[in-house]
Amino acid sequence: MIVTLAGGVGASRLLRGLVAVVDPSSVTAVVNTGDDIVVHGLHVSPDLDTVTYALAGVVDHRRGWGVAGESWTVLEALERFGPAAPESSSAGLTWFRLGDRDLATHLYRTQRLREGAPLSLVTAELARAWDLRCRILPMTDNRVLTRLDVEGEGEIGFQDYFVGRRHDVVVLSVRFAGAEDAVPAPGVLEALMGAERVVIAPSNPVVSIGPVLAVPGIDDAVAARREDTVAVSPIVAGAALRGPAARLMAELGHESSVVGVARLWAPLAATLVVDEADAALAPAVEEEGLRCVVAPTIMRGPDEAAALARVVLGR
Repeated sequence: MIVTLAGGVGASRLLRGLVAVVDPSSVTAVVNTGDDIVVHGLHVSPDLDTVTYALAGVVDHRRGWGVAGESWTVLEALERFGPAAPESSSAGLTWFRLGDRDLATHLYRTQRLREGAPLSLVTAELARAWDLRCRILPMTDNRVLTRLDVEGEGEIGFQDYFVGRRHDVVVLSVRFAGAEDAVPAPGVLEALMGAERVVIAPSNPVVSIGPVLAVPGIDDAVAARREDTVAVSPIVAGAALRGPAARLMAELGHESSVVGVARLWAPLAATLVVDEADAALAPAVEEEGLRCVVAPTIMRGPDEAAALARVVLGR
């Protein structure tokens, strides 16, 4: 079994590569849910959905998230009511984009949660509806929220930071509210303990992988499998391919390079895969106590994703 700690677009692309080179039923994704948000009364799990849509082959490749061929009829109609809503209300909120096809997922998830089903069961039902053979697990069935203390404003939610403010504000600290009382979703620890290979995807270390590791027991389970764990750097030539990973690392006092990534993952992974653009930093990575593998890590399409998956698996 291959278990991948996942969050965001980079993880979804690597997972597509993995299921292309091994039996999909042998792949388990443990996915970040710290980004989850309730919008218009609907429970939205952005990272779970991005992974599901990517593995189902329906993701919008240009955006990296959402459903390809999406329409926006409901959102456009909702914009009419925004000016009528009181300033304190989120009733007319349209900055968080929910397409018409995407809404079906959130409607189903929300109703099942209201019926008492745990998020892990609902996620499995959604994966089955898309005929996926791999296993997708939320990190926990409990509510864990990524909260960021931003300069001049105080604490805000992740989606307010990432989407609402387009991650263009200075972050002073990050916390994962509720993580201390959460427990791993059923099957997470068992999958990690029984894995042939554990993979830390090229996801934002702070806000995509950080929430997963904040759930008590998961960090220790990964550390116990350190020799079998391979991480892929989300930083290439000092920058993130998507999103604020490099900037966020720097704001929180980490070096925004593959060396900074190596320092973060050294207690958990024995190997770090870095892009060819960072080949000169391989000795510095290895000084942090990890084996450094240099390979193309930019996944422009399925061929590159499959090639990177083979590197991660040592094949």
